[in-house]
Amino acid sequence: MFNEYKSRRAASKSNVLVLERPIEVPKSKATPEPVDVDLQAHLELKSRLHSELLDRLNLSVIDKVERSELKRQIAALVTGLIEAERLHLRSEAFTALVDELIHEVMGLGPLEPLLEDPTINDILVNSYDQVYVERFGLLEQSSVRFRDERHLLRIIDKIVSRVGRRIDESQPWVDARLEDGSRVNAIIRPCSVDGPALSIRKFSRNPLTIDKLVQRDSLNDQAAKLLAALVEARLNILISGGTGSGKTTMLNAVSSYIDGKQRIVTIEDAAELQLQQSHVVRLETRPPNSEGQGVITQRDLVRNALRMRPDRIIVGEVRGSECFDMLQAMNTGHDGSMTTVHANSARDALSRVEQMVTMLGADLPVRTIRSQIASAIQIVLQLSRLSDGTRRVVSISEITGMEDDTITMQDIFVFKRRGKSENGDVLGEFLPTGIRPKCFDQLVAAGVDVDTNMFIHGATAS
Repeated sequence: MFNEYKSRRAASKSNVLVLERPIEVPKSKATPEPVDVDLQAHLELKSRLHSELLDRLNLSVIDKVERSELKRQIAALVTGLIEAERLHLRSEAFTALVDELIHEVMGLGPLEPLLEDPTINDILVNSYDQVYVERFGLLEQSSVRFRDERHLLRIIDKIVSRVGRRIDESQPWVDARLEDGSRVNAIIRPCSVDGPALSIRKFSRNPLTIDKLVQRDSLNDQAAKLLAALVEARLNILISGGTGSGKTTMLNAVSSYIDGKQRIVTIEDAAELQLQQSHVVRLETRPPNSEGQGVITQRDLVRNALRMRPDRIIVGEVRGSECFDMLQAMNTGHDGSMTTVHANSARDALSRVEQMVTMLGADLPVRTIRSQIASAIQIVLQLSRLSDGTRRVVSISEITGMEDDTITMQDIFVFKRRGKSENGDVLGEFLPTGIRPKCFDQLVAAGVDVDTNMFIHGATAS
């Protein structure tokens, strides 16, 4: 009985490829010489073979077959199709063609090799024939190409449909994510003049921890210990920085210090946070449907999160009026909450928060708004991507209160630049300013062991 079951299962696996019509292979006595094909001919050949594959694949069971078995069957079918084309490719070209066809059928086509490359952080598709990648903080053009705009559009639609979103003329842009949490943004005509554009911010399969960030000189051991103490003592933290400065990476790393017994609610436009704790509820916004109905904003989710008994609320990034509700949450018992914001300095971050609160439309006095900010946020962590491509913490600042109508701040740690090396690397050190933070007593009261020497050793004037 068991052998019969095995034979039936093997037979079902072998029938994944369904040949609806036979491949007509022309008879030829002489074996043709291997030929080289140019890029355009290669893309056209792959397009024809892909269409033939879709006609013959049993797509209903394709996900149940092991990749090695699928590759074997596709290779056999491609061999017949190529012979029907009267082509004889070199072995390396044939292997590459089979791999690309598997990527088209099971993955994201030309993007798959880039997604599998651990040295690539960003994939930037400007058009179907122009693809850039970021390696080690620096941009470079890739040899990857799509066949045409329709090919790129098909891959974009494949990405967004997997997470229940859409992109068309009525909604020509979309934020989405891949299965591993990588962030995706796509925009098409008429908003994108030169055709579809796609941006993918890859997430490491092994999330960066604070220790790894210390090894990369993003910050030093003293600052890392301070951040651990701040999180343990449940201070509210605002992580600020420009595009691509590593805000989400830092948010993931800092959140690892949260006690696993605490209930965390995360709120994002596209879920990408990779928290290590088990007690996490992940919430994600929803764009409007084709009738313009059903939209769920970050503000809706923040307000709903307050009813979910969270110990901490983490907002991936505040962009609008939800900032007001986030401040309210921080001021009403949800200590230790965190969020990120786009800004070029710690002081600019507070101005951005103030501007976002005014987007609410309520006629609140400026002093009232700033007072809310000063009481809600204790720490501002400023990040920057430097000219050599490295991402660093450039300051850890503490909000100390209000003086008249101004929010007062003081730097605890700062990155002091000392110029550039001959190969273009930015030189500098991350140093304490010599100021003991006002929250030090709060850390002690929370039972956190903090070495006061971290604020004095190597201190310089700020």
